[in-house]
Amino acid sequence: MSAPRWTSRLPLGALRRVPGLTPGTRSLHRHLLLWLLLPQLVLWLAAAIFTYDLADTYANRAIDASLSTASRALARQVKPSGSGLLIDFPRAAQDIIEADPDDRVYYMVSTPPGEFILGNNQMPQPMPPIAEPRLGQPYMYDAKVRELTQYGHRDVDVRVVALYLAYGEPGKPQRMLVQVARSRASREVLARQILIDTALPLSGLIVLMSIIVWGGIRGGLAPLARLRSVVESRAPNDLAPIRLEAAPEEVRSLAIALNALLAEVRESVDTQKRFISDAAHQLRTPLAGLKSQTELALASAALGADPELHARLRRVHESATRSAHLVSQLLTLARAEPEAAMAQARTCFDLQRLAREVAAEQVPRALAAGIDLGGDDTEPGETPLPVLGNAMLIREALINLVDNAIRYAGRGASITVTAKAQGGDAVVCVEDNGPGVQEADRERVFQRFVRATHEGNGCGLGLAIVKEIVERSQGSVVLEAVQPHGLRAVVRLPLVG
Repeated sequence: MSAPRWTSRLPLGALRRVPGLTPGTRSLHRHLLLWLLLPQLVLWLAAAIFTYDLADTYANRAIDASLSTASRALARQVKPSGSGLLIDFPRAAQDIIEADPDDRVYYMVSTPPGEFILGNNQMPQPMPPIAEPRLGQPYMYDAKVRELTQYGHRDVDVRVVALYLAYGEPGKPQRMLVQVARSRASREVLARQILIDTALPLSGLIVLMSIIVWGGIRGGLAPLARLRSVVESRAPNDLAPIRLEAAPEEVRSLAIALNALLAEVRESVDTQKRFISDAAHQLRTPLAGLKSQTELALASAALGADPELHARLRRVHESATRSAHLVSQLLTLARAEPEAAMAQARTCFDLQRLAREVAAEQVPRALAAGIDLGGDDTEPGETPLPVLGNAMLIREALINLVDNAIRYAGRGASITVTAKAQGGDAVVCVEDNGPGVQEADRERVFQRFVRATHEGNGCGLGLAIVKEIVERSQGSVVLEAVQPHGLRAVVRLPLVG
């Protein structure tokens, strides 16, 4: 349908998509969580490394103590005998030392500078060499021992103790070197076990601390979330002050700043509304007089013989009629604004009866325009549809819907007004079989001073008034296409009881 110039208020979602508040902006919650949890992770890694080093140190101490004991025990098996040595090292003792294949023990007894006596002659010497060792004092060092396997040679990392002892006659002292080595596999296993036993409780503490930090951040930022919820849940034209008395000082300061801004905007909007209302009231009387005078002038000109004068007077009359209609629509829109609507009484009334009364009132105007206006005979009889709202404003909304249909449906069209219950809503439909409205324009025409056609003498406020009034009554209004052509305006209001 070539539709009237209908309008609507700006959607709330459009107000939320403003520069600086886009969804891609950084989250303060994530920012704080990152900078509080990241140091904890770094400290956890540092603690794990420190714990491993500490465990390795204590494991070395335990192994060193066992190696020192083993070297002294081995030294006791080699006894001085005159100028030589008596080795008392039975095979059973040797088998016990070499019993564990996963934790090999290597040993060697020698007399420096390198005379092998007993054990594994591949035992590495201390590096760097000890020139003047202290007798009876164990020296610990890490080294590698080459071992023959079925696959060839392999180097085994070992921990070695070297013990220097003296033997022989008092005038001819000699030195004996006892070396015992143990693979570092047991040391690494012990260190890893200590690390696991330490890291698991530490990890649990880190997780618990992270949960506490997350809860603390969430609780600390809760006032900001409430402020956001309060602002987002508001209608775009709700400029009442924000109340967050229990919030922290920083949020209260933000709320105070917002309230100051809202107060300035509210004052500016009130000034504009007063200007529009006052101007409309002041223009209403002279425009009505101008319209009456042009009607009288047209009647007089019709008796004369000057067609050019008659055409000019008709254009003046049409302009006066359109201006009077615009002023009337502006006054209705001013009454439908939230502040004015809240000041008016809300009562429970029958929407079924109101729809029938509006249709009956508009029948003479529809007949003058060559349009068939009526109700739907297939609907059941008078069924009350109780709704809560301002009856005068709802009447004005229905009148605007019927008026738009009459203006733009075209001569010879038919308009049907129906009211019925649907679920928990009362639904009023104003349907015509005119040209209809393009789908792309069905939302846009609810905006103020937006028209989908240049035909007719509408002012673009009809559906803006309808939408404003219906939404103030907790309802909704939409436009739907009718097949094969036409338009249906559907108003939904919640039923009472």
